[in-house]
Amino acid sequence: MNKFRKYCPNVWVAECDGEHAKGEIIELETKSGKAVKCKVYNLIAQRGDKYYYSIVRLEEQTYARRRAERCSTSAANHMAKSNQYLEAANEGREFLRLGEPIKVGHHSEKKHRALIERNWNRMAKSVEYAAKAEEAARRAEYWEDKANEITLAMPESLEFFREQLERATAYHQGLKDGTIERKHSYSLAYAKKAVNELEKKVKIAELLWGSGSTGQNTYIARGLENFSSTAPVDLDR
Repeated sequence: MNKFRKYCPNVWVAECDGEHAKGEIIELETKSGKAVKCKVYNLIAQRGDKYYYSIVRLEEQTYARRRAERCSTSAANHMAKSNQYLEAANEGREFLRLGEPIKVGHHSEKKHRALIERNWNRMAKSVEYAAKAEEAARRAEYWEDKANEITLAMPESLEFFREQLERATAYHQGLKDGTIERKHSYSLAYAKKAVNELEKKVKIAELLWGSGSTGQNTYIARGLENFSSTAPVDLDR
């Protein structure tokens, strides 16, 4: 059975027992045994009788988008419960707002104390669920940002990182020749580091998503090295 294998951060590829053509739809098995349909892009490495392909999962929603929706639903549910407890805490409001003291020893004492305690507990629950709603909303925002983020796992990352590299290179050159002012002593070093990191990303993107055989032949050794030095792990999402 074809399986997911981690290639580099944020990128999983297909480990297959046989060869597949670009554009072919195949099924991959997750760690939990779930079958996922994926579209084959490039052959990036071959080790023994195993073939490794860059792939795109054919799903209506990405993992990050599903997490964002689940967190949003959770936030709404928790806020609804918070409002329910808040409304319930209004029991006896007209009586309590008078500020009448508890009459110790009176037949109403027990009822009066029980009413205050019930409302106190309800307010505590309301605050608790409101805090949970706030945390779920924060997680939903995080996953929404992740869903809109372009990573090496996407075919469009090739064009995106090429543009990023072009701008980073121009900025680095400007700092180097003095046409751009250096804000501090490490400006040039940081700019060079950014260029180096983007160059690596572009090379990986060309291997994963580049058209034709040029990118694959140039970086196939790097792909094999990645699989040799990194223990493959299953993607269970």
